[in-house]
Amino acid sequence: FISRVFKKTSGNGTIALYLGKRDFVDNVDSVEIVEGVVKVDPSGLNNRKVYVYLACAFRYGSDDLDVIGLTFRRDIWLHRVQVYPPMGGSEAKSPMMESLLKKVGEQGHAFSFQMPPNLPCSVSLQPGLNDSGKACGVDFEIKAYIANAPDNPDEVIQKKDTCRLMIRKIQFAPANNKAGAKADVSKQFMMSDKPVHLEASLEKEVYYHGDPITVKVQINNETNKTVKKIKISVNQLTSVVLYSSDTYVKEVCAQEFGETVNAISTFEKSFQVTPLLANNKEKRGLAVDGRLKDQDTNLASTTSQGEKEMQGIIISYKVKVTLTVSSGG
Repeated sequence: FISRVFKKTSGNGTIALYLGKRDFVDNVDSVEIVEGVVKVDPSGLNNRKVYVYLACAFRYGSDDLDVIGLTFRRDIWLHRVQVYPPMGGSEAKSPMMESLLKKVGEQGHAFSFQMPPNLPCSVSLQPGLNDSGKACGVDFEIKAYIANAPDNPDEVIQKKDTCRLMIRKIQFAPANNKAGAKADVSKQFMMSDKPVHLEASLEKEVYYHGDPITVKVQINNETNKTVKKIKISVNQLTSVVLYSSDTYVKEVCAQEFGETVNAISTFEKSFQVTPLLANNKEKRGLAVDGRLKDQDTNLASTTSQGEKEMQGIIISYKVKVTLTVSSGG
């Protein structure tokens, strides 16, 4: 059963691309199979063939920046199949494939792609107010096209002979009961022979979008100074792994708490902070989960790497606790 069918027809009406869904889940150890159907009217082919490819690409500039034939886009992974004339072989079809074929009719030809597990998920870098064109980031595109050969650089494929649909690869991490990260630090001040000791810990490892993050803070103030306030911030770390690995840090949430910890005393309390894209709409270059058209999205999901070597854009988050001490920094 398919609640909605996504369809794109070529300019000349000869081929049409059908998908039952556009979001495909990365479950860390495996990725959902991408399935679809191409409807082909053989009378418009002129002895040519019909191919479909799935491409994962990194876009690092808008289309309007293309100069002297340079494209600001690089394929990270691309796989193509011939759908017409059929290549033979009758593999078992999933219920979704059967449903699409039934809808399309006799001219429907099925295809499927299995993405490797080391591809990045769909990510967009949030454009600035005056930026135009498509956002930088990682996107996935399915394209059906009519050609004489699958990949001949000398063959010009007309736009009217192609149809394409964008899809998203989205990260899913099953909730676990593992405790979150813990960190501690001691700071010594001039004129004081004892330190302030700070320990911060997270109650769990995985948080979903919109979940408040509970940060447990423990302070042992052995100095003669007063801790005046506690600041908790969350930073997004975006690593672009392409030609070289560059990491960009953006603060996505920051909150100050006016708690005081007097000299020679201890303190323990849990605080909550909630990073939301709604509070970061103006930040240029912030990584968000890939968009399909202009629908709402979230802050980009953490990349669940496991043991695999990742490509493209890798996202992680760091919680930071900062103490302000009277006349001590």
